[in-house]
Amino acid sequence: MACFLVPGTEAVVTTAVQKVIGKERAEKLKLGWLNTMLWGGVLLLAVEHIWHGEVVLWPPFLTAMNNPADIAPMVHEMVTVGAAMTIAITLAWIVLVALASILPQRIAARKEVRV
Repeated sequence: MACFLVPGTEAVVTTAVQKVIGKERAEKLKLGWLNTMLWGGVLLLAVEHIWHGEVVLWPPFLTAMNNPADIAPMVHEMVTVGAAMTIAITLAWIVLVALASILPQRIAARKEVRV
């Protein structure tokens, strides 16, 4: 229903952080990668929710907001599914950043051993 709002919130925050800390430091931290992953996931999930009629382009936008009984399941989905997706994306980014920093060093070390 609204699980894409959780990674969307993180995407807004990390985009703002990226702008505040500056381009050079953001490139070092690879925040662009995280933002691309988050915004891509948000876009795909939003399209999927629009396709299934769970999100509409007129207020209140989330169809679950039309019926007070649907609000609790929507919040539960945001807390469980949305949080799990956000954590998974962030962990994948951490692994990618770690690999991107370790692999060039290992490649350079292997080249030195061969010489």
